[in-house]
Amino acid sequence: MRHSTLPCSLLKKTLASVSCAAFLVFGSVAAPFASAAEPEKAELKLGFIKLTDMAPLAIAYEKGYFEDEGLYVTLEAQANWKVLLDRVITGELDGAHMLAGQPLGATIGFGTKAQIVTAFSMDLNGNGITVSNEVWAEMKEHIPMQDGKPVHPISAAALKPVIERYKAEGKPFNMGMVFPVSTHNYELRYWLAAGGINPGYYAPAKGDISGTLNADALLSVTPPPQMPSTMEAGTISGYSVGEPWNQQAVFKGIGVPVITDYEIWKNNPEKVLGVSKKWADANPKTHKRLVKALIRAAMWLDEGNNANRQEAVEILSRPEYVGADAKVIANSMTGTFEYEKGDKRSVPDFNVFFRYNATYPFYSDAIWYLTQMRRWGQITETKPDSWYFDIAKQVYQPAVYRQAAEELIAEGKAKASDFPAADESGFRAPTHEFIDGLTYDGRKPNAYIEQMKIGLKQDSVL
Repeated sequence: MRHSTLPCSLLKKTLASVSCAAFLVFGSVAAPFASAAEPEKAELKLGFIKLTDMAPLAIAYEKGYFEDEGLYVTLEAQANWKVLLDRVITGELDGAHMLAGQPLGATIGFGTKAQIVTAFSMDLNGNGITVSNEVWAEMKEHIPMQDGKPVHPISAAALKPVIERYKAEGKPFNMGMVFPVSTHNYELRYWLAAGGINPGYYAPAKGDISGTLNADALLSVTPPPQMPSTMEAGTISGYSVGEPWNQQAVFKGIGVPVITDYEIWKNNPEKVLGVSKKWADANPKTHKRLVKALIRAAMWLDEGNNANRQEAVEILSRPEYVGADAKVIANSMTGTFEYEKGDKRSVPDFNVFFRYNATYPFYSDAIWYLTQMRRWGQITETKPDSWYFDIAKQVYQPAVYRQAAEELIAEGKAKASDFPAADESGFRAPTHEFIDGLTYDGRKPNAYIEQMKIGLKQDSVL
């Protein structure tokens, strides 16, 4: 197990009797580090939140992929997404496991204004929406059943009567999500709206950044590890979060995951590696090497039809990483997902780290997030399609990814076929694999927004 922060301390594990300096000069492992393009910065501190989708960082560390690139990395868990972002901005962290919406939100100035970029997408899918046992008991009355089990995917229309009862009793219906620009927020909103429930609007021009204007369900921020206990306390009646915190509710017997994000939007982008633009500009060789190590980790995680996942589970369960029971993590990480207690179903793509070009920073992925920011009022006014393209290109850096991939191919660690075609445009093909059947084409963001029954349209003003 690696816990070192300095090159010397890492190397002492291998040859304690030889000085660090001598080992670097004469040791047999020096050769992979000696190149014409040494990293500008070798010692890095990377942040993460205790979620299973931080796995590429943990695997790159544990398998020595960072060291192969001459990088000596410290991985450090962060208290919440805001602290993580702030520490990347100030330079206390060299980079971090980030919500895909964070670099975009920072760039457009929603919340903290900063230039954050990404050259690596960490995963697809990985989230779920959970409700309390009380809410689930009411929802089941409105859900089709087959062989005694609920038919999936479950529409939020089944939740609507519950919310209406709360309203009739003069009570708010509260749900948790992890951050205003998180995938979890947008997925929860998408699911609710597809079922005829308005999750509310942001009105920053009016000083209202609660996101609850005209809301049927009130969404608020709760840190991921605190989701189960907050629901158990009755503060919230449900939440949208990444693993293992949906499965934790099942194991504790306090709630039921009703839908995965795979069922809301099949193979949706989730986290990214975020670094400040200033850092990326100052450390291009280090940045490329960092991406190389993470690509290798992602490949390992999906290798052999998820053959390495049980080993990954054991690594992630350690307290320095996710720190949850291995059985809880394995429930989703190994290709299954448990909804109601005992209702475990096969979901082989619940966590995807490399296949389907998961690691490539597609512009169309960035644009989807921006459309949701506009839909719910975080972007306060109509923008032309060209604006969406420009922001995506400011934040997403496929050229850096390409350089990393090309070196891995040249080194024999990957094949050209592992990556998108050299002439790809940065846009995934249009897809209609959403719970409401709408088609998303990243080249036509405004046309996409106009399809939504609930949400701001081109000329809407709050």
